[in-house]
Amino acid sequence: MENNEFTLERLKYLKLFANKYPGIQEAKSCLVKKLAYLHLPKKTEYFLTDIHGEHEAFSHVIKNASGQLKIKLRELFSEVLTEEEIKKTATLIYYPLRKIKMMKDDNEEDLIYYKYLPVIISLAKNLADKYTNENIIQKIAPHFREIAAEIIFSGDYDDDKNYYIKNLYEEMIKNEIIDDFIVQVSELIQILSVDHLHIVGDIFDRGPGPHIVLDQLMKFHSVDIQFGNHDILWMGAAAGSPICITNVVRVSARYGNLDILEDGYGINLMPLAQLATEYYANDPCSVFMPKTEGEFLKERDINIISKMHKAISIIQFKLEGQFADKNPEYSMENRKLLEKINFEKGTVLINDLDYKMKDINFPSINPENPYELTEYEKDVLEKLVKAFLNSEILQRHTRYLFSNGSFYKIHNGNLLFHGCIPLDEKGELAEIEFKGKKYKGKSLMDFFEKKAREFYFSREESENNFGTDIMWYLWQGSLSPLFGKDKMATFERYFLDDKDPQKEEKNCYYRLNESEELCRKLLEEFELFSEESKIITGHVPVKAKKGEEPVKAGGKLFVIDGGFAKAYQKETGLAGYTLVSNSYGLQLIEHQPFESVEKAIKNEEDIISVTRIVEKAERKYIRDTDEGKRIKEEIEDLRDLINAYKKGIINSNHN
Repeated sequence: MENNEFTLERLKYLKLFANKYPGIQEAKSCLVKKLAYLHLPKKTEYFLTDIHGEHEAFSHVIKNASGQLKIKLRELFSEVLTEEEIKKTATLIYYPLRKIKMMKDDNEEDLIYYKYLPVIISLAKNLADKYTNENIIQKIAPHFREIAAEIIFSGDYDDDKNYYIKNLYEEMIKNEIIDDFIVQVSELIQILSVDHLHIVGDIFDRGPGPHIVLDQLMKFHSVDIQFGNHDILWMGAAAGSPICITNVVRVSARYGNLDILEDGYGINLMPLAQLATEYYANDPCSVFMPKTEGEFLKERDINIISKMHKAISIIQFKLEGQFADKNPEYSMENRKLLEKINFEKGTVLINDLDYKMKDINFPSINPENPYELTEYEKDVLEKLVKAFLNSEILQRHTRYLFSNGSFYKIHNGNLLFHGCIPLDEKGELAEIEFKGKKYKGKSLMDFFEKKAREFYFSREESENNFGTDIMWYLWQGSLSPLFGKDKMATFERYFLDDKDPQKEEKNCYYRLNESEELCRKLLEEFELFSEESKIITGHVPVKAKKGEEPVKAGGKLFVIDGGFAKAYQKETGLAGYTLVSNSYGLQLIEHQPFESVEKAIKNEEDIISVTRIVEKAERKYIRDTDEGKRIKEEIEDLRDLINAYKKGIINSNHN
């Protein structure tokens, strides 16, 4: 850019930019590094969805890079290691401290340091090829950086340097820091294997450890999150929405996971337990027995959980009726079912048909005013709201979700969202009106995200009730992009044996999304016009055992909910998918169920994962990515700054 072509605004920016590079040599040095960096291979992205609190399986999949680390070990070392030795090496990388202790107990200390550690270091060197040395060093704890640099960046040296490296090992062993060094290198391998992680919704519910998953994500080096309907439900509860809170507690009780609330988030459920015991003292609440998926609960625990489950469900159904009356524009009259109960006959009227109910004992429901909460229920609900608002851990997790999450994300030309883009029956973008303004497609997503953020961060303002209603609608509204069904048939599933009223009609999007033409249209709605662009979603489990495929619409759509949650694995026949995007293309990895960390360490049992290449392309480099676009902009800034230094427009400290 010529001297007279700098605008005042541009010149002001360059002067600020010069604070970072105060001399022409600093600017040139950085320019050279950035230009060269563009020629490194594209980093590896991992896409996971619908984790649903399965923290052990999630953690293991991250540690083993969805099975890719073991594949890499076989590629590099199958001629020098047996399959059993490869398994042992892999387990050392996944769980270094625990595996080291176990091997020492088995008198295998020398094998750790002289057989397996060199292999682990060689693997780290191989994976480091995609990174600059500076980038590698920053991923290592400061107190190990110099030692790690000497070892990882060592090549074919003369005898003196090799003798020096050998002595580094020996001194680490003598000074008892070698085990910590193995941990550092193992963690480095894990970081280099999964450069960036996309979580495409639904961290919460069903499984026992969503709070543990969030703790892990908060420590992860590079991650983004697209909100799922289960996530937004918890976020609404964290903001103090009573109707969201009742549903969070209900789902936790349904899957026998109340300890998530009590132990994980410090929420006192004793008031609810007392209410449940009083209202349902002689009621077995058999309809509300927790679904534990093989987990063992004591009979007395099942008894109280079932009563609490029923108590909170009735409160929820009352609030749903109040919600529908207050918000007719949401078209959720089909959730006003308490008024349809015939208490004498023990039936409920749905779609003009009477259905026999499995449970009719409702001491807290007034048939004349079925949606009115009792004073006892109001008191319990108030205490629950305060407990959720005062949970420091829940608030920290929710702030993290808002900071690192969104309703959708555009990354490297792909569109990521959890559920759907609502469509009408003609297959056009469905239009929703809120307070006199209409939204659809991208604008609908943007509107919902804006209102969700406003509700959480401005809870005391006048639109508080509107925010509560939006969060609930996002959980189960018919045109919610996080849900996308005509109803959530919770009441029907609890109380009816008949399957017809339990059916949930999916939005037209789910019936049409195998159309390549539609997927292109949706991508264009988000200004994605490249032939390489994909839609990546979750939410609807892919029933692989029935022949369903996760890759649809001629490769334009990836639905990667493969059943992380144990509750879905009977349907899917799998235990999750990982979609991997590396410099060579796309791989889809199918996972079998994960048994336990103990078996993984003791028996070196890994998740069985099957990888298939779904798209192979010409190799991509940093210059072809979003990161590359940002770097190219920085390169232009550096060139302008250097030019300004040369022309004396900005004074260089080192001219």
